[in-house]
Amino acid sequence: MKSLLLSTVKNYLPALAAVLLLAGLVPAQAQFGSGGGGGPQGPRLGGGMVKVFGENSAFSATMLMQANDPSTGEVTVPGKLAFDGGKSRFEMDITQMKGGRMPPGAAEQVKAMGMGEMVVIARPDKKASYLIYPGLQAYADVPLKGGDAADPNDFKMESTELGKETVDGHPCVKNKVIITDKESNKHEMTVWNATDLKKFPVKIETNEQGKKAVMTFKDIKLAKPDAGQFEPPSGATRYDNPQAMMQDVMMKRFGGGAGGFPKK
Repeated sequence: MKSLLLSTVKNYLPALAAVLLLAGLVPAQAQFGSGGGGGPQGPRLGGGMVKVFGENSAFSATMLMQANDPSTGEVTVPGKLAFDGGKSRFEMDITQMKGGRMPPGAAEQVKAMGMGEMVVIARPDKKASYLIYPGLQAYADVPLKGGDAADPNDFKMESTELGKETVDGHPCVKNKVIITDKESNKHEMTVWNATDLKKFPVKIETNEQGKKAVMTFKDIKLAKPDAGQFEPPSGATRYDNPQAMMQDVMMKRFGGGAGGFPKK
C-alpha cells in the first residue's frame, strides 16, 4: 500500500513542480528595496513600481508576463490584472503558461487537482499577500516584506526620453527610467508610455542580474477596480502558508480523506 501511494504521488510531482514555479515567478522589475518579497509572487507592483504608473494609479488590464531566468528558462504567463495604488490582483491559468521547462502533461495534472487557476493578491497597505486557488476554495495568507511593502514615497524616479515607437497600435514615448530606493540602490528599466492613454506604461522591460523581464498591457481600462477584488474570498479555507495548503491537497487526494480541507 505504501509503495502504491508513493508511486501515485511521484506521478504528480511534475504537476506540483509547475505549481511551485508559478507561485514563485518573480519578474525582475519588481524586486525593489531591501529584503525582497516574502509572499506569493505574481507581478510585484508595490513600492517603487507605483511611481512607474504615474497618474494612472487605478486600472484593470490583461497582462502578459515574460521572464527569462537561467534557473527556469523563458516563462510566459498571461493573466488579468487589477491595480489600485499599489494593491494588485493577478489572475492566471496554468494551462495558458508557456515555457519554464514544465514537463509535458503537468498543466493537465494541476488542473485535475483543482489548482489550474491561481490568483495572487498583494496588499502593501496591510503588508500581506494571498495565494488563492478558486478550485480548492482555499488560500494561503503570507506576510509581504521588504520592497514590496515599502512606501512609494521612499523611492525616487528619473525618466529620460529615448525616442518614439508604436506598441500594439499605441503611439508611445520610449523612456529610460531609473528608480532609486532609500538605500540609494538604482534600478533601471525601459518604459513605453502611450500618449493616447494618459502616458500609461503599456510595456515595461528590465534586465537585472542576467534576468530579463517584460510586462505588456492590453485592454486597459483606466477606472478604479472594485475594492472587493483585493480581499481574500469569503468562505474559503485559510492557511498560514502555501506549504500547509499543498500538504492538505495531497492528504485529501492520496490520504483517502473526504469533504473539505481542515481549517487552519
